[in-house]
Amino acid sequence: MTTQEVRLCGLLLQEHFGDVVEKVGTHLIRSGVLNLRALAHETKLALDLVKKSLCVLVQHGMCTFGAGRRGPAGPVEYRISCERIIHMLRYPRYIYTAKSLYGDTGELIVEEILQRGQMTMSSTVKTVADRLTHNMPEGQSMDYSEVVSAFSQLVETHFLQRCPPVASAGPSNSEAVDPPPPAVAPSEPENHPDCYRVPYINLTGKGKRRRSSEDGEADLRAAKKAKTDSNECGDEGIFWQVNFERFHLHFRDQAIINAVSCKLDQTSSEIVRTMLRMSEVTTPANAAFTQALSANEIFRALPSNYNIARPILDQYLTLLVDDPMEFVGKTGDSGGGMFVVNLHRALANLARATLESVVQERFGSRSARIFRLLLRKRHLEQKQVEDFAMIPAKEAKDMLYTLLSENLVQLQEIPKTPDHAPSRTFYLYTVNQLPTARLLLQHCYKTVGNLIERRLYETKENKRLLEKSQRIEAILASLQATGAETTQLTEVEEMITAPERQQLESLRHHINKLDSSENQVDETMFLLESYITSTQASR
Repeated sequence: MTTQEVRLCGLLLQEHFGDVVEKVGTHLIRSGVLNLRALAHETKLALDLVKKSLCVLVQHGMCTFGAGRRGPAGPVEYRISCERIIHMLRYPRYIYTAKSLYGDTGELIVEEILQRGQMTMSSTVKTVADRLTHNMPEGQSMDYSEVVSAFSQLVETHFLQRCPPVASAGPSNSEAVDPPPPAVAPSEPENHPDCYRVPYINLTGKGKRRRSSEDGEADLRAAKKAKTDSNECGDEGIFWQVNFERFHLHFRDQAIINAVSCKLDQTSSEIVRTMLRMSEVTTPANAAFTQALSANEIFRALPSNYNIARPILDQYLTLLVDDPMEFVGKTGDSGGGMFVVNLHRALANLARATLESVVQERFGSRSARIFRLLLRKRHLEQKQVEDFAMIPAKEAKDMLYTLLSENLVQLQEIPKTPDHAPSRTFYLYTVNQLPTARLLLQHCYKTVGNLIERRLYETKENKRLLEKSQRIEAILASLQATGAETTQLTEVEEMITAPERQQLESLRHHINKLDSSENQVDETMFLLESYITSTQASR
């Protein structure tokens, strides 16, 4: 685990769960595997606080536990997932994807489960229906059956999955120290046969509208009756979580479709979209190719609004197969031809374009020309680089040395004789795409960490002004709810002076820019992570 990853995970834990969870999580990342007593001793935190922190991390799927080195009779040991913590960066993207695919209901379902880590179907349906009813005009309400339908669609398309069952273990000597969870960690969700089976729940009715004054009491009543409600609905003990892997496959497919659209045209991208959609559930996560599809199957599955004749489809498929980017490959001739989407090759090309773009932005178009040349030709001497790139010798040397100092280009020595004499040695410049992608990924971690720190600093510096603004907004909302006069509303609005209003606008503009930058860097991180994972899986 690199320093930048540990720093980023610490910032994300602190922002979402507070300082105590951040301290426990960061220490677990650095230490690897620890039992409860060792963790409390090394972090110098109260045992109760460490237990609660571990419960939060386990609830959100960021921490796993299992039998330690002494076996089932020894203390339970805990391990944290750095990759799962970094997924918190993509929470807005997961929610937006659910909204674009399944509307407001899907958005709120995914948002609620992300906020709480895992929930039963009945409690999710009730919470989402209440929230939707609260935002509807007076007299309207959201029926539970509509929310159940959206939930079922998310499960059918594998965006939600059941939490894996936890195998029970016998009592151990560490019962007095370790928390109640058993000593056997949960298995992988995909290995569970009922992973995507929606249970029947006995739930009828509509969402309830809450008044602002009743919110606190309603939350208390909901907490007290949660167990009873679960028992009544018939889904007690069945918890659901977000399937991040499925969302990542959707993001990967969208990146490939967008690349095809930019490189060729909209019709080509729609053909690739159809191929990906037909094999999205049947293709394994780390597969290098999608399932082979015949031209006849693709033709029948195309959207009805695309009036593409069969000969035209064959021409488009031939164009996609012959394209140098190699997004689509041909594996056979039966059924009009068997075609696959080359997922690994597509990710490699997207990562390559990202690397080239970074070099161009940081070092200029001439350095990018040299970088592209080395990617294409693999190994070149300095004189060959100068000739092929058509750049003067002095400038080419400076650019090569700059790229070499940044570890974007590597120098390989090939001696003619065993003594490695410089006069009898070839010095070849080359670019290794995988190590370079890993290097850029670390830069991305550092960049996101800096953005988060800056956003937290800006918020802390203007804390008083933000609190005042929130108080005034709350007063205005309550006055509007009670039907106050315009003069009263104006008086409350004037409690914020013109300079303060200007400062608030400037702060919001900066925060929005920082949030947008985080999302953009995360898109680059996702592409590089997908390429690295795909390369490792294909070896």
